[in-house]
Amino acid sequence: MAENIDEMRKIPCHVAIIMDGNGRWAKARNKERAFGHRAGSENVIKVVEAACDLGIKYITLYAFSTENWKRPQSEKKALFSLLNEFYKKEIKRLIKNNILIKHIGDISLFPKKTQDIIAAAEAETLVKCSDPIITVILALNYGSFDELRRGLISFSHDIKNNILDIDNINNETIFNYLDTKDVPSPDLLIRTSGECRLSNFLLLQIAYSELYFTNTLWPDFSKEEFSKSITSYMKRDRRYGGIDL
Repeated sequence: MAENIDEMRKIPCHVAIIMDGNGRWAKARNKERAFGHRAGSENVIKVVEAACDLGIKYITLYAFSTENWKRPQSEKKALFSLLNEFYKKEIKRLIKNNILIKHIGDISLFPKKTQDIIAAAEAETLVKCSDPIITVILALNYGSFDELRRGLISFSHDIKNNILDIDNINNETIFNYLDTKDVPSPDLLIRTSGECRLSNFLLLQIAYSELYFTNTLWPDFSKEEFSKSITSYMKRDRRYGGIDL
């Protein structure tokens, strides 16, 4: 899509996606919600491949929120099973394509087996993908309020232990206590399924992100749909509170 240097400069470095609509996709086909989650899981790799083709360096996917614990036990069990399967099934393909995988959020509440699979996959890609073409970040048991809670606990400990000078706190200091401290903030946030809300996702990080909402349900969010969202982003003028002169 980007045919020259000027266009390449407009390609977002970091895209975040709220992958919404799996349940409605399944319901429209008279299937259980787990069927939709599986279809959504299979769509992840297609969108990651599209991001690689466009030269995007980071993609963050909202996979399991802190609010998802309210869902039925059978659905949560299916989600954990899909997570386990995704990490184990796709790890070789990710490494082959030089794709680094990370997570944000607090996975300590996940089943021990799932925690171990996630940790092993991250460790393996970290060793074998030292210069990744893209970094895929899965938000797992993630919510911005919980991220801030955990960050404030660490922040308070560092103040108490004189590691942090309270007189030298700035915006960068705050971001260093977030889960995404080593990642640039998203340039573009996409939400599928027609919902137009942020759902406790990266609330500080998307302060100046461009937003893109589509009615397409996540399992149907194709490479073409993804390219359409990037084209929309490239046509926008980001002023960060300034004005055109």
